[in-house]
Parts: sequence; structure tokens; C-alpha cells
Amino acid sequence: MNDFIRPQPGILDIALYEGGKASVAGMNNVLKLSSNENPFGPSDRAKDAFARSVHQLHRYPSTDHLNLRTAIAEVHGLDAGRVICGVGSDEIIHFLCQAYAGPKDEVVFTEHGFLMYRISALAAGAVPVEVAERERTTDVDAILKACNRRTKLVFIANPNNPTGTMISAAEVERLASKLPPQAILVLDGAYAEFVEGFDAGLAIIEARDNVIMTRTFSKIYGLGGLRIGWGYGPKHIIDVLNRIRGPFNLSNTQLETAEAAVRDQDYVTRCRADNARMRHWLAEALAEHGIPSDTSMANFILARFSSTEEAEACDLFLQSQGLIVRRVAGYNLPHCLRITIGDEASCRRVAHAIGQFKAQA
Repeated sequence: MNDFIRPQPGILDIALYEGGKASVAGMNNVLKLSSNENPFGPSDRAKDAFARSVHQLHRYPSTDHLNLRTAIAEVHGLDAGRVICGVGSDEIIHFLCQAYAGPKDEVVFTEHGFLMYRISALAAGAVPVEVAERERTTDVDAILKACNRRTKLVFIANPNNPTGTMISAAEVERLASKLPPQAILVLDGAYAEFVEGFDAGLAIIEARDNVIMTRTFSKIYGLGGLRIGWGYGPKHIIDVLNRIRGPFNLSNTQLETAEAAVRDQDYVTRCRADNARMRHWLAEALAEHGIPSDTSMANFILARFSSTEEAEACDLFLQSQGLIVRRVAGYNLPHCLRITIGDEASCRRVAHAIGQFKAQA
């Protein structure tokens, strides 16, 4: 390494993010249940919009994302002027750390929280602060105890990934109301659409000036391959984030496809119902094989094994059967495997394979 060319402090402390595996060496037609993708893909309306966008590939996209922000606002009952769009919700998370956290500032998140919170904090030169959870669920008291005058951002995912657990609106409100005055609470709602009747914290955001939410089109909308996310919060925060957002951060294809997707709420309703049905079935099937899981409110189940060795052995067995799930040792859960809820055939296949593994153990 050149002794004179050095990155900013904290960047070399970042461990490269590893996504869910998508292949198994020597095997074709594997079933991927490692990345929490919608097994049904995007809606037909979104696919049609994607196909039509080919005619605009030579055109620069809008810089204000007005049509998509308006669609999001109309569907969710929001103020379009307080919506910001990004390259996945990851980019919104990065904007927040870049804008509000720097050297000696602290960014708080829970021990089983999304890995991008730590990565974005370190990229901004801030200090990541990891807080214990209570039985794999966000512990508001532990978060508040960890906060101080250096705390600038507090991230919680609700429901959380990879645990699938969530806390009540009352607990979120308690957390927001007791944070230090300079701290922003970030509600990561990547999996909010999987919870029937859940506003992802909207009422709290409307009542306060220190709370913002992030959302994504990568999960229930089935658009993970296009990387589209959005955020909603107080105008003073959104204004700051837009000042560092690249003017053309989303393409016409992303904008038009996402607009069609968010307006097709009938499709979202069908996907949510099917996910809930198969999530309940898979949790019960795993329990019958002696593998517990917390009640998940997302589109995956966190299967808990008796040891790290058993979890790793099960993962290898599943791979031998052409099944890919997610090891989550990087989330401080080495004895667990996260299993995406697929369609009925996929859920039955993975449950059967895990039963075979347990029978031979």
C-alpha cells in the first residue's frame, strides 16, 4: 500500500457486504431462499412499465422523481414534498450517515440489525455502537442507555432482519420521545408491507421532527434487481438529504417501473396474504422437526438450531439438495439459518429436506 494514499478513517474497518448465495457449485436449477425475494416477482403492471421504458433509454431521467414521489404519496397518504427516492433504501441510509454523522459521532443500532448501518456509519467516519437485543427483539431501554451527546443516528428495522421480530408503535414512540435532542431515529421499513394494516411508523413521523422512515421496492414489490428505495420524514431532513443526492441517481426504467408497482396495491395484498399463509405453515413444519423460530412478521423465518455446528451442517445438507438459505453468523446469530418464504412448493421442499437432515443427525 502507498503510505501517502490513504482512505478516510473507518473505511478499511468495513467488512465487505456478502449477499445471499445464488448458486451451488456443480448444480443447476437450485432453489434460492437466501435473499428474501418475492417468489412471484413483480406485478404484470410493473413488468409492462419496464418493457415500455426501453423507448426512453436515450433520455436522461427526471432529477426530482416527481411522478414516483406523487404515486408513493397518493398510495400511502403522504406529502410528496417529503419523499426522497434512492438506489434502494441502502442509499437513503448512506445519505443519512453522510449528512448527519462524522468523526467522533455515534450511530446506534441493535446487535442483529441490518449490516448496512455499520457499513454506512464507518464510511462516514462515525463510531458504530451495537446494542444488545432482548430475545432477538429490539430493546428500547438498552438503546436509550447507549445514547449520549455524541449520538446522531439510531437505526431500528421494524420488522427486523434477520430476526423477523418487531416492536409496538408505543415502544417506537417511547424511543423517539426520549432520544437526545440532536439524534434522529431511523425506522427501516423494508419489510413493513408484510404486516397487515401497519403504517411503518407514519403517525409518529407526522407528529415529530426527529423521525424518518426508509422503504424499499426490493421485497414485496419484487424489484430487487432494479434497486429502488425511498424515504419519508420531516422536511428539514429531506431537504438536507436531497442536497447530497445525485441528480440522476435513478433511471427512467427504475422510476417508471416503481411507479407502476406501487400503484398496483391489489398485487401487494395478494402477495402479503400468500406470504402470511406459507410463513405460518413453514414455522409449524420446522417446529415439528424440533427447530424453533420467533414469530416472524416479514417474508422469512429465522430457524434456530442447537449449535453453530448443527446450523452449518444443515446448510451444507440443504445445498446438496439444491436448496440455498442464508447463514447469519455476520448478524451475531451463528446457530441460525434465515429461510425466505417461497411459494408453497418451495416451502414444502425445504421443510422436507430439513426433516431429512434431522432424521439422519
